[in-house]
Amino acid sequence: MNTDKKPVPSEKARIVLQALRMAVNNALDKKRRLNQYAVIWDGEKPVQITGNANEDKSR
Repeated sequence: MNTDKKPVPSEKARIVLQALRMAVNNALDKKRRLNQYAVIWDGEKPVQITGNANEDKSR
């Protein structure tokens, strides 16, 4: 019998993941404010997103 249990990340792993997510969010926000572009992976292919300082953050 094979049970597929997903491993539970340790507290340290959760903290590291949270820090990485925050760093990426800050970097993308900075690029948006400076009207620069970034290339991200959408799950299938790389996609270029452009910054727009006048754009509303509530999207």
